[in-house]
Amino acid sequence: MPQPHVAPLPAPRGLIQSMAMDLFTADAAVPIDTTVGYDSRDPHALSIAFHLLGEDPVVWRVDREMILTGSLGPTGDGEVRVRPTPDGGLLLRLGPPAQCAVVRCRQETIGRFVRETFVLVPEGTEEHHIDWGPLLASLGH
Repeated sequence: MPQPHVAPLPAPRGLIQSMAMDLFTADAAVPIDTTVGYDSRDPHALSIAFHLLGEDPVVWRVDREMILTGSLGPTGDGEVRVRPTPDGGLLLRLGPPAQCAVVRCRQETIGRFVRETFVLVPEGTEEHHIDWGPLLASLGH
């Protein structure tokens, strides 16, 4: 059976930026080294890497549109929730309620980063940046 023609994938593109964030503990807000990344091969998600002392970073994948929506009002479900703060911050609650981490960043900073991802991969074109080959091969196509 002939294989259908598959358009070539665009060259992978990415962004990476250090970003100031605070981790909220029971006693205080603690600054935490954080790196936010974007890879056009995973076009819907940002990676947020929290660099903890003496350990490999803890990495969360967060939907890029959720960040923008969360800057307008509370959003999210399950282990990722986002909401704005009155002073221009954005709170991210990561993990189940009983064991979650709450981090804060500047809405303006992360919003600018997310807008740059839409320059790399415009909304509505995400599927053209995903390599569907491995999935189709596993399904026997």
